[in-house]
Amino acid sequence: MKFQIQRDRLVNGVNDVMKAVSSRTTIPILTGLKIVAHEEGVTLTGSDSDISIESFIPREEDGKEIVQIQQTGGIVLQAKFFESIVKKLPMDTVEIEVHSQLQTVIRSGKSEFNLNGLDVNEYPHLPQIEEDHVLKIPTNLLKTMIRQTVFAVSTSETRPILTGVNWNIQDGLLNCVATDSHRLAMRKAPISGGSGNESKAVIPGKSLNELNKILEDTSDELEIVITENQVLFRAKHVLFFSRLLEGNYPDTSRLVPAESKTSLTIGGKEFLQAIDRASLLAREERNNVVRLSISDDGRVEISSNTPEIGKVVEEVHSEATDGEELNISFSAKYMMDALKVFEGAETNIQFTGAMRPFVLRPTSDDTILQLITPVRTY
Repeated sequence: MKFQIQRDRLVNGVNDVMKAVSSRTTIPILTGLKIVAHEEGVTLTGSDSDISIESFIPREEDGKEIVQIQQTGGIVLQAKFFESIVKKLPMDTVEIEVHSQLQTVIRSGKSEFNLNGLDVNEYPHLPQIEEDHVLKIPTNLLKTMIRQTVFAVSTSETRPILTGVNWNIQDGLLNCVATDSHRLAMRKAPISGGSGNESKAVIPGKSLNELNKILEDTSDELEIVITENQVLFRAKHVLFFSRLLEGNYPDTSRLVPAESKTSLTIGGKEFLQAIDRASLLAREERNNVVRLSISDDGRVEISSNTPEIGKVVEEVHSEATDGEELNISFSAKYMMDALKVFEGAETNIQFTGAMRPFVLRPTSDDTILQLITPVRTY
């Protein structure tokens, strides 16, 4: 194998696939990065057996030559060394050549590195996916949906299924739900290509976070293929495979209360800042609890009290309050996470009592919902 390549394109490709390479793996060759040169260009692959990422660098794009291939072939190189070397090479082009015994030479300008390679045939194959139903969604919409739900997945391995986001596709609508059993985030959006087929998948939160870092913020359509135990995301030059979580995701539709006793409409940005200030004195406690009081004359007050530090009380302006008076306590962090998703939009909050979960929605958008369980304080 021998080829020359633009260094910045190589660095971008390596950055993408490195997100799947783990130093802690039971299969030693997976600490390596697979490089294959073929007639169309160069393909880089990284995998930790849960996530696999393939990045393709074409020979030319928009009339510019990116890769010159003298000899096709493949090699697996130690990922972390290869990544460090490529980022620090002096010139704009890089030559990579494999000699006998898998000795690999990386040249750029007057700099030359020799790395010991591994046999490309020993690298595990990527999952083979039957593409019966290809779903399509604009990339920037998918990125937004991931950002608005993935933060609510559970970080505890006691219920592994909750460490993923539940995707439910029905009648051309994708519904994403994440919960850690203390809070819930939900977002719906139209998706094309499902052709009346129902599909369900629980995608690990870790996979979605890595996918979000790789995807470019464009309105180009991204293709998604879901099988029994794998999901494939296909962008312009990147394939992203993730295994799915096994098991049944709990039925979360029952958690969202149908009616409310108290309703509050408030400016999202001002409310977020007030909660943030109240949490300053709550931060020392493990669960940074903040209290919200709505009195029968419509006044809204946020307070926090930590006996050994001090207390804070702030009255906040609301657009409207309705229903019974209420005192409720909740995690400041959960409330701030939920409000950040709404990006400052005016927010409506529906309460069904001091000890029941409450629901937040932006007043202008019914495709998105956040639910938070209050905290008992005695």
